Amino acid sequence: MTHLAKFGVGVAAVWMLMAHSAVAQMPMEKHGSCPSGYHQSGNYCTPSSGSSRPALLKTGSCPSGYHQSGDYCLASSDSSKPAIPKSGSCPSGFHQSGDYCLKS
Repeated sequence: MTHLAKFGVGVAAVWMLMAHSAVAQMPMEKHGSCPSGYHQSGNYCTPSSGSSRPALLKTGSCPSGYHQSGDYCLASSDSSKPAIPKSGSCPSGFHQSGDYCLKS
């Protein structure tokens, strides 16, 4: 593997990690009560600190590595894998977990 290719793989890994952690930093539309680590701001649930974990609106059972918090599924740890609501079959690189698709 060339140095440039190794650099590209490293950049992609860092970007994926940042993208997953960035989910915790974004306000979410408020539905019911906000998850732990978030507070209401207008019609949104906003992270209370930079260490808030990713949360998903709860639709059925939470995926592996997540637990119910308010009306959301909240990542149980910083190492919880990214998840998306399931709609039909899960996309490539994901598998079904609860009512979600969890990154493999």
